[in-house]
Amino acid sequence: MNGPLSIGRRDFIKAGGALVISFSLAKPLLADERGRGRTPGPPDAKSIDTWLAIHEDNTATLYIGFAELGQGCTTALPQVAAEELDLPVDAIATVRLDTNVTPNQGGTYSSSAIHRGAPQVRAAAAEARQALLDMAARRLGVPVSGLSVRNGVVSGGGQSVRYGELVGGKRFNLAFTGTAPVKDPGQYHTVGRSLPRKDMRAKADGSYTYIQHVRLPGMLHGRIVRPRGQRAYQAGAKPIRVDEDSIRHIKNATVIRQGDFIGVVAEREWDAVQAAQQLNVVWDEAETLPAYDKLFDAMRASDTEDRVVKEEGDFAQAFEAAAHRATSICYGPYQSHALFAPNCALADVRDEEALVICTSQDIYNTRNGVAAVLGRTPENVRVQYVPASGTYGKSCYDDAAQAAAVMSRMTGRPVRLQLMRWDELGWDLYGPAHIGEARAAANADGRITAYEYHGWAHHWSLIETTQQLAMETPVAEWPFPVSQEVNPLACGGMYAIANQSLVNHRVPGGGFLRAGWLRSPLDLAFAFTSEQAIDDLARSLGRDPYLFRKANMADERWEGVLDAVAKASGWEEGRNVRSGDGDIVRGRGIGLGTHLASRGGAVAEVEVNRRTGTVRATRLYGAIDAGLVVNPGIVESQIIGQLVQTASRMLHEEVRFNEIGVTSLDWNSYPVLRFEDCPEVTPIVVQHLDEPSTGAGEEAMAATAAAMANAFFDATGKRMRIFPFTPERVLEALAA
Repeated sequence: MNGPLSIGRRDFIKAGGALVISFSLAKPLLADERGRGRTPGPPDAKSIDTWLAIHEDNTATLYIGFAELGQGCTTALPQVAAEELDLPVDAIATVRLDTNVTPNQGGTYSSSAIHRGAPQVRAAAAEARQALLDMAARRLGVPVSGLSVRNGVVSGGGQSVRYGELVGGKRFNLAFTGTAPVKDPGQYHTVGRSLPRKDMRAKADGSYTYIQHVRLPGMLHGRIVRPRGQRAYQAGAKPIRVDEDSIRHIKNATVIRQGDFIGVVAEREWDAVQAAQQLNVVWDEAETLPAYDKLFDAMRASDTEDRVVKEEGDFAQAFEAAAHRATSICYGPYQSHALFAPNCALADVRDEEALVICTSQDIYNTRNGVAAVLGRTPENVRVQYVPASGTYGKSCYDDAAQAAAVMSRMTGRPVRLQLMRWDELGWDLYGPAHIGEARAAANADGRITAYEYHGWAHHWSLIETTQQLAMETPVAEWPFPVSQEVNPLACGGMYAIANQSLVNHRVPGGGFLRAGWLRSPLDLAFAFTSEQAIDDLARSLGRDPYLFRKANMADERWEGVLDAVAKASGWEEGRNVRSGDGDIVRGRGIGLGTHLASRGGAVAEVEVNRRTGTVRATRLYGAIDAGLVVNPGIVESQIIGQLVQTASRMLHEEVRFNEIGVTSLDWNSYPVLRFEDCPEVTPIVVQHLDEPSTGAGEEAMAATAAAMANAFFDATGKRMRIFPFTPERVLEALAA
């Protein structure tokens, strides 16, 4: 395995932020080449040079604004560019995100890298190709109509010229108009193929560089000091007394304090670890949270902000008139991002510029937050991205970046801030808890005639812990984002229902735990609640759960993804895997769900031990219709990850706390799925080359949660109304 990355700050900035570690073909773009990296970004999105550079050796660099979180965008987006440029994919490299170098395409969340990124990359590459053909026509004296391109070589009239000879090493100086024609999907030869990921070799041989490997010359090692387990969001962490003399025996360890923010730095990392653990701090132990077993009561009792998300027809009348009715009231817990390695960030704050290296999903938003903590303008802060081992949403990466920046400013030296496991789990921005109430009704012919969903949850925390403690910034929550309220697509949107009512009850979040988006935000809770009601309707009618859903689909694509997963799993009408009359019983369930625009379906097979209450997912099938899938192999990997992670979240994961603070601080108190319990998984990609690309990083998770819930009922004849399915809850449900 390669050693830690060590690079001088001046050389790092001269290289334009092109910290290219895992892609062997990616080349650093020097600051004096095309001027890139010299000035604060974002670069001009209306310039082709912001998106593409052609090099003299006939390779290209694609500049994208999306982070490689493990979802494969640094392979799939070059495929899109290669298709339009008629270049080999291996000839196109990407660079790490950098606010001085890469465009601002918005954050890398909501499965957006291909959904939002591919159309921009496709248009930019098509416009660059058109310009290159115009140059070649002039060079060769052949009209554009008489030219052809293969592997970046333009031919015509018995002559040829390479892209690199036309523009290599120079700027296009061309406006990005978006008017150049793009290829018809019927002509694709690169897009739609399962090409190997560019980063896989380095990850397999251990040479891939994660943020934890990065070092800066002359840096100090830092650790934050907080109570082990966060209090209520609005309470922060209040130190009553700090005894700095308690760590005087640790050589070169120094306490850093600004407001309520406390940290330690040291020359050696182990000294920083020891100092953080041994620093004597007396914390305010006031009870600021509801009791763990009173959480949902406290949410219901809150003064909620209510909003009707969707109202069609007359739900009340249709529900009362229906021959068959079902009600499902369910609960979902706080869950952690639970990264494999806790977050890490580096900062070097100087008078002329502050450099921050971190693992943000949105480097421009991170730049704004760091600037606020430092009291600088965003243009005075440069943020560069290096990946972590897992992200799964809004974890503590911005908090780590801000903490590193505060420590660097106060010490006058570069600081590497590494969170400990108890910091990451105890001070995470958790996926919020949720209460869902679904009611659905069907007529005697099996048509769903009415559907209602009420959801209770609080929203995402806007202010990072470091900013709250160091700057005494009042807490605030995000405004109503679409994906953080009752989702019309996830709550009944897959069915053709004339009478619908969806209501969101926004709970004020200040008195609860911090929250952020967690992979497939709230969708597991939505589908867990909603699809159990749909399943109960099917059983009330005596209909097969798959065929009942099929008869009520909203459109052909929803029907297609349902059919795909049913076929892959060998689903047959009236036959399931329910078996066992002793301690072990088995069942099979089906479910639908989504996050945004894509469609997801799943079938689950589970095994329940009626004596111990243990539940195992033995086999999971997941299907996604994400429109045009650029790289089916990558999406298959995404589906596999979604199935396994959903099994973990449904069976094990839950943040526990008491009235003082969070108590889930390690892998024992916050357990996750173990290798020996991993189910067999089957991914299914439903390809539509003629449709726009939509997200594929989250969309099978909700369906899988629903399928597991319905499989449990199939095995036991009992409903689980809360997840995870802990043995205690299972035994309680079986005894009910």
